Amino acid sequence: MIRRSGLIQFKGKDATIIGDDVKPGDLAPEFVVQTQNWEPFQGLAQTAGKVRIIAAVPSLDTEVCDRETRRFNQEAASLSEDIVILVISMDLPFAQKRWCGAAGIDRVIVLSDHMQADFGEKYGCLIEEARLLRRAVFVVDRNDRIVYTEYLPALGLEPNYQAVLQAAQSALVG
Repeated sequence: MIRRSGLIQFKGKDATIIGDDVKPGDLAPEFVVQTQNWEPFQGLAQTAGKVRIIAAVPSLDTEVCDRETRRFNQEAASLSEDIVILVISMDLPFAQKRWCGAAGIDRVIVLSDHMQADFGEKYGCLIEEARLLRRAVFVVDRNDRIVYTEYLPALGLEPNYQAVLQAAQSALVG
């Protein structure tokens, strides 16, 4: 597995990222994560035919991840039913379920990569030292092609929501 340093810091030190970055034009790798009920969820197969916004976040229990997930949940209300938003973290499924219930998250699908880190490794998001995901957002079209990527250079930064939503809308008609 590819290990890279110098891309992001965790607690003031360079962190090691497992996996390679994916790029627009790449075929999106299939990945398996867990639902909040600990069921396996195939990210692409179980959302086939839809445009996907996939947000990788370090932990729902942090201020920025909380704000980002709530924002995507709010934005989802005005999107086509042909666009699905997945938020993936390393949080345990029962912690995600508790957080989503308390936060009223009902329009995005919140999933856990805790078991195998399959998503983190395949999308170049796994921070080895902390076993957390670095913040990133991907848009995958109906044909499983990546059309947009944004890897945030610091864990505390939020994505460019407007660019993400515009990429998803473009993929819907394109």
